[in-house]
Amino acid sequence: MLTLVRSRVRTAALALSAVVALAVGATATTATTGAAAAPAPAPAAAKQGPASVAYVEVNNNSMLNVGKYTLAGGGGNVFDVAVIFAANINYDTGTKTAYLHFNENVQRVLDNAATQIRPLQQKGIKVLLSVLGNHQGAGFANFPSQQAASAFAKRLSDAVATYGLDGIDFDDEYAQYGTNGTGQPNASSFVHLMTALRANMPNKIISLYNIGPAASRLSYGGVDVSSKFDYAWNPYYGSWQVPGISLPKSKLSPAAVEIGRTSQTTTADLARRTVSEAYGVFLTYNLDGSNRSADVSAFTRQLYGSDAVYTP
Repeated sequence: MLTLVRSRVRTAALALSAVVALAVGATATTATTGAAAAPAPAPAAAKQGPASVAYVEVNNNSMLNVGKYTLAGGGGNVFDVAVIFAANINYDTGTKTAYLHFNENVQRVLDNAATQIRPLQQKGIKVLLSVLGNHQGAGFANFPSQQAASAFAKRLSDAVATYGLDGIDFDDEYAQYGTNGTGQPNASSFVHLMTALRANMPNKIISLYNIGPAASRLSYGGVDVSSKFDYAWNPYYGSWQVPGISLPKSKLSPAAVEIGRTSQTTTADLARRTVSEAYGVFLTYNLDGSNRSADVSAFTRQLYGSDAVYTP
């Protein structure tokens, strides 16, 4: 039996840095890189097999690490999606509204998109912004009205446009619903949020880290937003768990590994099962700046029939 591992570094979720935010009701911050859309990616070398995803804790590591791994067999990038971990949904007790917050490390990545994000996109790697609760009572599942949910969706889509990102990842952890007088999760909030966000950015990626109250509240008033997600994945590292969402296998990652902590044997087993059961995504977390080619090769051999090569 596989051990469930949840060892996410929570510093990204702590509001200890200066608040640099895109507040609900405020105009989105203009990045030093401007609001221009990301350049068209260079054609990627052919790669057959599931898409590989890498979360990066930007409090400690560089997003550029994602682009340092290629397949020895000439199949191009190991990783197809890079996730900036993490922005936060915070709560303003004065206005009683949720707002989008970037700690200093996330803000640095976004402000330096030309050197931290564009190089990945130019390799054909999609870059998403993960959004996480921050112990303040605000979450994706307790907006008090459809208007409030839509306002937060606007802040998210504004951030994607401002910084030239490829989409948003939802992670409903650490919200501490009820803190600061906020409401408990309700049935309508995440449906309203997802509906508005998909309308705002019909051609961008929206992914679901399948955990928390929002993940189990995908239908309301006859509307089911499951199909509006591009991907959903298992949140428990070192395990196999099919996300309980109505998406085709090609958009799901039942496997999840933490690079450097999930054993190479377990990683290989999960990758082998991903292929044998015809799932289309393989999730990894906490890619750092070390040469992790042995850990990465443990899954690329099974997914793509090739070792991974690390280029500093």
